[in-house]
Amino acid sequence: MKAVQITAPGEMAVVEIAKPELKAGEVLLKINYVGFCGSDLNTYLGRNPMVNLPVIPGHEVGATIEEVGGDVPDTLKAGMVVTLNPYSNCGKCPSCRNGRVNACEHNETMGVQRNGAMCEYVAMPWQKVIPAADGMTPKECALIEPMSVGFHAVSRAAVTDIDTVMVIGCGMIGMGAIVRAALRGATVIAVDLDDEKLAIARRMGAHYTVNSKDEDLHARLAEITGGDGPDVVIEAVGSPFTQNSAISEVAFTGRVVFIGYAKAETAFITKYFVQKELDIRGSRNAMPSDFRAVIHFMQHNDFPKEELISAVATPATAHDAMKDWAAAPAKVFRVLVEF
Repeated sequence: MKAVQITAPGEMAVVEIAKPELKAGEVLLKINYVGFCGSDLNTYLGRNPMVNLPVIPGHEVGATIEEVGGDVPDTLKAGMVVTLNPYSNCGKCPSCRNGRVNACEHNETMGVQRNGAMCEYVAMPWQKVIPAADGMTPKECALIEPMSVGFHAVSRAAVTDIDTVMVIGCGMIGMGAIVRAALRGATVIAVDLDDEKLAIARRMGAHYTVNSKDEDLHARLAEITGGDGPDVVIEAVGSPFTQNSAISEVAFTGRVVFIGYAKAETAFITKYFVQKELDIRGSRNAMPSDFRAVIHFMQHNDFPKEELISAVATPATAHDAMKDWAAAPAKVFRVLVEF
């Protein structure tokens, strides 16, 4: 069967690999759509230290159940539209023992520490297969995983309806955080460098938008919050500049949640940690409940799905699509590959 493989930094090829053999406890999935995510872009650019090349990327999946193996619950049937939970967990480390399997010490995410789903078929343990809601398409399902990461960050921040939440970065993960914070009744401020993304953020639930390239972020936040600063800042970019902005702009006794990985060391003015008595938290991957929450949102709300998909490629054109994204990363939400 065909698979897309990142073979070396800046190189990608369509390769032939064996179709997986279905085992007891597994579900064979016909892959319909797979999204390229930021980790795949970093792998392609040679900036992902967690990856050993060559690797098949992809963990944002819309698929159809092809076949069900033995010892699989009858709630999973051939023909169902599904997505998948692409993270592994060992069940033994401190994270797993504490019930936070999303942050397993030994996690292997598909397309990162192990081969991903950018191929025609994958076999998955049935526990990792997540049925879509009635009427959802495989194309929509490919948006679930990245949005669930943003949903999880809002949970980590313990956002409530009396909070003002600033989300820095309006990519797919940031959009998920905007949606979830708005659903919880918070006042949401979206920050980005791109006006088109900010316009979509408004439609996704942001009450205020700030283009930090053209506007004074501190002054704008003072105007919106009466000088207090936001109660919560969710950083979904992963740069030293935005990470420091999160610490400096959050309100006293506020919560800061980091999703993005910085590609270089970040130096902080640590007096703010103590002076403001901040809660600084990491947010990694997503929990099964986050996936279910995204599916519920997508089932019951109208939002600009098609505008979140920047391009749809085939395996043969996937490399060109990745090169286009690498050339203009700020302009892309998601590139899907259709099988």
